[in-house]
Amino acid sequence: MKLRVVVEPDEDVYVAYCPELPGCVTYGKTEEEARKNVMEAVQLYLRPSKEELAKDAKVYEVAV
Repeated sequence: MKLRVVVEPDEDVYVAYCPELPGCVTYGKTEEEARKNVMEAVQLYLRPSKEELAKDAKVYEVAV
């Protein structure tokens, strides 16, 4: 899967976000730090949830 990452200067930091993942935003003091931080943010955003599910819930896994 390929996702776009946008890095933009903002005052004294660089803001990085992934448009395909709403709310997946981070920043860094340098552009390189922002790029590193957004990769971690994407990984955390996409990790499986540990949310408790109802016993009768049907759960499916999908690959994208």
